[in-house]
Amino acid sequence: MQEAIMDKKTFNRKLWKLALPISFQSLMLAAVAAGDALMLGRVAQAEMTAVSLATQVQFVQNMFLGAVTTAGSILGAQYFGKGAKGVVREIFNLILALSGAISLLFFAACELVPGQLMLAFTHDGALISIGADYLRIAGWSYLLTGISQCYLTVMKVTDHVRESVLISSGAVVINILLNAVFIFGLFGLPAMSFRGAALATTLARAIELLLCLLVSTGKKHVRPDLPRFFRWRKELWTDFRKQCLPLLGAFLLWGVGFTSYTAVIGHMGADAAAANSVSSVVRDLICCACNGIGSAAGIMVGNELGAGRLEVGRAYGIRLKNLSWVIGFVSTALILALTPLVVRMVILTDEARSYLTGMMVIMAFYMIGRCVNTVTINGVLDGGGDTLFDMYSLAVTMWGIAVPLAFLGAFVFGWPVYAVYACTCLDEVGKIPWVMLRFRKYKWVKDLTRDGSAE
Repeated sequence: MQEAIMDKKTFNRKLWKLALPISFQSLMLAAVAAGDALMLGRVAQAEMTAVSLATQVQFVQNMFLGAVTTAGSILGAQYFGKGAKGVVREIFNLILALSGAISLLFFAACELVPGQLMLAFTHDGALISIGADYLRIAGWSYLLTGISQCYLTVMKVTDHVRESVLISSGAVVINILLNAVFIFGLFGLPAMSFRGAALATTLARAIELLLCLLVSTGKKHVRPDLPRFFRWRKELWTDFRKQCLPLLGAFLLWGVGFTSYTAVIGHMGADAAAANSVSSVVRDLICCACNGIGSAAGIMVGNELGAGRLEVGRAYGIRLKNLSWVIGFVSTALILALTPLVVRMVILTDEARSYLTGMMVIMAFYMIGRCVNTVTINGVLDGGGDTLFDMYSLAVTMWGIAVPLAFLGAFVFGWPVYAVYACTCLDEVGKIPWVMLRFRKYKWVKDLTRDGSAE
């Protein structure tokens, strides 16, 4: 029945057209963190660890930006599938205004109170000092990120994913090259260490935004409607809020939860924090495939539902959910195979190296849940506007189980680092049965657009 509704060749063409470039984009973005970690890891463990902790500030910022741009992507994909480019321009206005305000707040915090921000992640004075200096420079990049992410989001949902990927990936390549130049002092420049990493990030983000503005002048690109920038229709604002608020709750629960994990491990000692920093980079690199398919799933399902082809959207969702299991098991095998190589790649103490080995093995099995949930929840369910489930599933599994156990294990029961780290991985694995039950109710199979909006 599913094969009769869905053309497999069309599905595969759409999937790989979207998923491959977005996966590559995700890989390139993760490569920046990997480049920072590897380059600074060749300088000193303390600097690598401090920068890893400091970048958690941007991680939190990205939770707010993610809620805004994802809500815009959900509505934008459906309205673009419907053929309503004028509404997509209004959505662009809305997310650009909100993201700009968020970025301004985080920029101000990095410039004015960077030390207080670092205290949330560590009590080590040396790490706080290094991290605060990094944030004062990198904070300028946080100001630019919110704007460029809106442009890249709209490009993806309006059939310009290739340009989006080229811009983002080009900025990453520039970032990595500038990292090497500024960190190690190549071409006669002074070695700037972690300050060089911050400067490289800021310059790369400035170039990324400039490219977004230039490329968007193209005739077929959707641009903000500047004369009506703050004039949002009431019904569109209502629809946006219905998607954005649950997403914001989910992103904050997930983002603060992940930051809490980092803080807990960070307070268990410098060796544990160093091992966790490296394992986080590996996790982000391996997650690229499921991130790409998850993003593609949201766009593909959203386009079909917005166009009124509900049964095709449903069939797409089922196939994407099944594919997520395959990606999960492949990711598990890949991490286990890479563990010996990763452990030898960075300069760590013997204790930190031991911690890293254990964390990698635990993370390998966590990846099954991470991949299934990313594609099914953040792709398929969100593509149909079922964003509320994402929020309350995180409230139960992460904040009701994983976070309390990690805190109790680290600060009350004195559990070993491996056990505490395992607690931080419980949420993704634990909610798989619940996610499958929710998926099969098919509440996500719905058209979110309003009649009369097509052009």
